[in-house]
Amino acid sequence: MPAHGALPLPDYNHLPVGSLEHRIRTLDEAGVRDVLAHEEAHAHRLPVLELLRHRLEQLGHGAQPTGGSPLAPAPERAPAPDAAPAVSPATSGPAMNPPSHGTPENPAQPGARADPDRTRTRTG
Repeated sequence: MPAHGALPLPDYNHLPVGSLEHRIRTLDEAGVRDVLAHEEAHAHRLPVLELLRHRLEQLGHGAQPTGGSPLAPAPERAPAPDAAPAVSPATSGPAMNPPSHGTPENPAQPGARADPDRTRTRTG
């Protein structure tokens, strides 16, 4: 059984079954056997074992590995970001002034009502 790093499929343990089904089509019989041995020794997932055994049967009956590379970017992973986004005055939003925080000139803020009794201290 090959070590995990020597498997013919990169990130094998993180591939969903649907992706694995397409990726193993690129492998020859020896590659599928290596993956099968790894699966039997580690996760032992029945759907994956059946998939690998079925592919071995296909290869035994003359099926050929398909073109493509098992090293191709996986569709289940988000692509790496190209570069830091370009921010410039043309792409930034409008300038904003901070709120006035309750000054009497801004009636939308708390304490904006002109109430002369509010400023007096009540006694009694």
